[in-house]
Amino acid sequence: MYKQSTTSFNEKSTRRCTADIYNDFFGSFGGRYVAEVLRTPLDELERAFIEAMEDEDFLKTYDYLSRTYTGRPTPLMFAENVSRTAGGGKIFIKLEGLANTGAHKINNALGQALLARRMGKERIIAETGAGQHGVATAAVCAKLGLECRVYMGEVDIRRQRPNVFWMELYGAEVVPVKSGSKTLKDAVNEALRDWASSFAHTHYLLGSALGPSPYPDMVREFQSVIGKETREQVEEAGLEVEALVACVGGGSNAVGFFYPFLHAAVPKLIGVEAGGRGEGRGMHASRMSGEGREGIVHGYKSLFLLDEDGQVLPTHSISAGLDYPGIGPQLAHLGREGRITFTKADDAEALEAVKVFAKQEGVVFALESAHAGAVALKMAPHCPGDRAIVVNMSGRGDKDLFIMAGELDKTAWKEFLRKEAE
Repeated sequence: MYKQSTTSFNEKSTRRCTADIYNDFFGSFGGRYVAEVLRTPLDELERAFIEAMEDEDFLKTYDYLSRTYTGRPTPLMFAENVSRTAGGGKIFIKLEGLANTGAHKINNALGQALLARRMGKERIIAETGAGQHGVATAAVCAKLGLECRVYMGEVDIRRQRPNVFWMELYGAEVVPVKSGSKTLKDAVNEALRDWASSFAHTHYLLGSALGPSPYPDMVREFQSVIGKETREQVEEAGLEVEALVACVGGGSNAVGFFYPFLHAAVPKLIGVEAGGRGEGRGMHASRMSGEGREGIVHGYKSLFLLDEDGQVLPTHSISAGLDYPGIGPQLAHLGREGRITFTKADDAEALEAVKVFAKQEGVVFALESAHAGAVALKMAPHCPGDRAIVVNMSGRGDKDLFIMAGELDKTAWKEFLRKEAE
């Protein structure tokens, strides 16, 4: 049984003040597996987080900036045209892409940056894959007057160049990571190395609901605003929800979207991983499909794509944000327990979903979110017509222009780029 199912956040916080903070697990997943040098900043961060979440002034500031800066609440839109075409259940879209900086990432970035300022930290470091977390972090640091450095794999820099431009425009230093696969997992490694030598004045603003405790709890709390708003919006609209559908890389958008619904039998909770190019090592990033192995990576225990020797395998997804070998510990536990059902969508299905929602609804999904959209399109015909499927559009697709244009209209796009380079 999910261990926190009957405990409010404040009750849980009080208990954790006296609990062994090195054993913060979701079932058998989670924990704090770090070098001795990182225990001090993690202890400090956990205490500060618990205190902040019980501080009315902190919560009021976060709420005020969420409304006036982030742009909350984000709308819940009825995808009427897509629903009519697909048949069956009604598809609704939680438009997180309309939040400032274009994705859900700013919910967590704002919360952690305010927490860092409360702790007296002057410098923020972050990792990013698709770039949305990096953009959100850079923007919030500009707003709050904090120094910002973002680590990003060279592969991701090439495929997400627009987001690099925005990060630098906000004043952040973007550091290319040239080690390993040069993607998100390597950016996390570099950020952790930096933090180990700079934590006296630096906060590591981790972008997903993973890593050593207290990050999974902290990121989920700041992202749970998505699910709380969704619950209020579906109740106000009188909807009977069959399923909530979210893409899952590390899991921040999914765990925040699902969290207020975890303790009831309904609705169904569907997590969609990256099916990539198909089966086989290095072809996808699907951990919960049965290919994930228990392991300890980046300071936490969860399911990862590992070889027989426990080494991290290469991954692939057309979406940089899903191109990560592990999954957040709470989601791994809930998948094992059966509360969340995991499936996957491949690159081609995600691209097709982008086209469908763009042409029929006038919204452009980020490639990550489009994986969830693809599964919703498959589910709708089998869903009763009086029920709703709610998809979390965790981000919009502006950032994916170079990828999508190259995939969907390669000849014209290459000619445009050639002329621009002259």
